[in-house]
Amino acid sequence: MRKLLLALLLLIVAPAALAYIGPGAGISFFGSLLNTLLVLLLSLLAILVWPVRYLWKWMRRRRLRKPDNPA
Repeated sequence: MRKLLLALLLLIVAPAALAYIGPGAGISFFGSLLNTLLVLLLSLLAILVWPVRYLWKWMRRRRLRKPDNPA
C-alpha cells in the first residue's frame, strides 16, 4: 500500500516533460490517419457496391441467354 501511495505521489508532483516533438511526427500521424480513413472508406464502398455489381452481372447473363423473338 505504501508503494502505491508513493508512486501516486511521485506521479502527481512530477514536473512536466518539456520534450520537443518535431513536424515529422505530425506528418507521420496525419499520413497514417489519412491512410486508415481511406481504407475504411474504400472497404465500405466495396461492401455497398457489391450487390449492385452482382445484380448487373445477373441481368447481363439473363439477357444474353434469352433467345431472340422471331416475328
